Amino acid sequence: MRFDDRGWLDEARRMPSPNCDGRPEGEQPSLIVIHNISLPPGEFGGSAVEELFTNRLDWDAHPYYQGIRGLKVSAHFFIRREGELIQFVPCSMRAWHAGASNWCGRERCNDFSVGIELEGTDDQPFTDAQYARLNELLVALNAAYPILGIAGHSDIAAGRKTDPGPHFAWDRVSGMPGKPA
Repeated sequence: MRFDDRGWLDEARRMPSPNCDGRPEGEQPSLIVIHNISLPPGEFGGSAVEELFTNRLDWDAHPYYQGIRGLKVSAHFFIRREGELIQFVPCSMRAWHAGASNWCGRERCNDFSVGIELEGTDDQPFTDAQYARLNELLVALNAAYPILGIAGHSDIAAGRKTDPGPHFAWDRVSGMPGKPA
């Protein structure tokens, strides 16, 4: 796996999201944030996450969507249950995944992080294929950027977010500095 000069990964399916903007001048990714998502919640395999991140979600397609109507969010990467890797935002850009956040005294984690969404929920284990793909992606990110740490969304937005949840096995994440205990 290799990144081009803009931060697109050669082995990811590219699906550009408009929900991004420029990083602050001179800022490079130094933090990786792990999330989980499924739409509707607990349902896997559909196109709703991709549609949400590209502003094409049909808000009337499911009752749950009324509560998130108009939401404009994205992540750099999405790893499906079977290990498929999709990239929405190049790593040179700021994806809108972290919201109000703080890591090691730094606020606005979107400015300096890469967001990775795993298809899942807080109450179900993730798959072997997802951990395998995640670890391959982490190796590539570490080779390309000055990564200092990795955190869950719950670690940088405590009290506001719970993902990746109690079923995320941090001990299956390899080769990362700053891994939460």
